[in-house]
Parts: sequence; C-alpha cells; structure tokens
Amino acid sequence: MSAAAAPGGLPAAPDPFLHPALFYRDEAEYLDGIVPFVREGLAAGEPVAVAVPGENLALVRDALGGDAASVRLLDMREEGRNPGRIIPGVLRAFADARPDARRVRIVGEPVWAGRSAAEYPACAQHEALINAAFRGRAVTILCPYGVRTLPRRMVADAHATHPSVIPAGARTARTSAAYAPDEVVARYNEPLPPVADAPAFPFVAETLTRARHVAADEGRRLGLTGMRLEDLALATAELTTNSVVHGGGSGVLRVWPEGGRVVCEVRDGGRFTDPLAGRRPASRDQRGGRGLLMVNLIADLVRLHAGEDGTTVRCWFTR
Repeated sequence: MSAAAAPGGLPAAPDPFLHPALFYRDEAEYLDGIVPFVREGLAAGEPVAVAVPGENLALVRDALGGDAASVRLLDMREEGRNPGRIIPGVLRAFADARPDARRVRIVGEPVWAGRSAAEYPACAQHEALINAAFRGRAVTILCPYGVRTLPRRMVADAHATHPSVIPAGARTARTSAAYAPDEVVARYNEPLPPVADAPAFPFVAETLTRARHVAADEGRRLGLTGMRLEDLALATAELTTNSVVHGGGSGVLRVWPEGGRVVCEVRDGGRFTDPLAGRRPASRDQRGGRGLLMVNLIADLVRLHAGEDGTTVRCWFTR
C-alpha cells in the first residue's frame, strides 16, 4: 500500500509503517476508534490482530460479533506483561508470520491504568522503539490511550512516541508535533533504584556455572518453583554469559525478593549501544545474539540501564 493510501484516515507518510496513538475518554470512543479500524482491515483482506488488556479485549470481541473469529485476539496483560517481550513476541511474531505484500494491522495497548512504576519506563521505551523496529514495513500499529485514566505524563509520552495521533472523539489522525522517540528512549534510560541487603556474587568465565547455581539456590529459597525457577536459572546463565563475552569478562550478580517476585540483577562494565538488542526475533540461521531476547521472552519484567560505567540488567520473576 502506498503512502497516499494510508488506512483509516491516517496522514500520508513516506514510510509505509504507520503508528498512530488513539486517545479515548470512554468505552464508546474506544470502540469507535478500534472496531472500524479492524473491520476496514478485514474488508481489505489484511491480517488483523488485537492485543489489549483482557477487559478491553472482551469489549472488542463483543463489538466485532462474528468478525471476531477472523481476528487474532491476545490479552496484553499476559502476552505483554514484560514490555520488552511485545515487539518480538507479539508484534513481530504476528507480522513476520505473514510475509506476503499485504498490509498487516495490529491494535496494541501496552499502557493501561495499573501498570507499576517499575513497568512504565519500559513501556515508554517500547513504544518509542516500535518505530525503528518496523521502519519500512507495510504495517499499521494502532495504540489506544485512555486520557481519563492515565497520568498526564503518559499521555504526553504518547505524543512523543507516535508520529501521528487521533485526538479523543476524532476520526482522523494528525501529525504529532511532539514526536521525538529517541528522546524518550534516552529519558527513560534511568539508573535503577539501589537495593539494600542484596548479597553480591562477582563472577568471571570460570565461575559462570557457580553463578547460575547461586541464583537458582537463592530463587528456591525465596519461593520460586518449577518452571519459574528454571526460567530464573536460564536468565542468569544468559545474562552472565553476555557479561563475560561482551561486558568486559566479568560482572556482579544479585538476587533478592521484591513483593511477590524474585529479582535477578546482572551488572557489568560493558557499553550497551543498541536499544533494539533483545527485541529482534532471531533468524533461524543466526549464531548467537539470543541472550537478552531469551530473557525478555521468559521474564515478567526486564529493565536495563546503560551508563558510561557499564550496563545493568534487572529482571523480575513472579513467585
């Protein structure tokens, strides 16, 4: 589809990728923005997915009626609990499975009232990075934002992470004058809060196995069991190996409890320069480069801080 044929009243753009934010005040405006967008895609023979929180997913499913059977419906509370998983595990997973020339449409709602203070910075960075992840592709990702339920700064961030916006109550999009995704990525690359009383385990290449056992033993002591415990051990193995290979040959591991979760942190002296690392699906013939991607796919939340003195990756696992 050419830029001039942009769907849903979206402004023409030189890039075939379209990423509008849909602002809504109530349930009626939510459905008025999403349902025609979905049905327009179905009428054009385009693959369509809707990934929104479960309660909103039920609204969309009911409003679509029989058309819902033709749409890939995903609960974003489950599929996108970790914002770092959304690009590779939700958006690219759907778009890449349809390699023909048809435009792909996705409704993606990664930000909702109730997202924790720890989760939101990763959400904002995710929304900014979508633009680089899909540049040049015939994909439209429509992102709803509740202007009455979300804090003002989240609504302001949406203007900065989306090249076009649909104001509440409107039916057509306009160019966002505040669009500045790189600034959002940089702003939320913030130092992670310090943690008291979390024992440090320094590691090098020769102690990688020991580091994994330390994490697993501590995770078990803190209440992780079964697959969650295995996920913690796998994430620790991937992150500590990355530190040895790419982060200067050594690092420091910490594991501690936080509410109902177990947190694993790996800090090293490496310089992190690729914001999309860990968010690109690995190709079948790719060798290496899967470590942070694997962590994003299995953890309930991943936060990363890249500074002048090194990189810190912190991941959460629900007990």
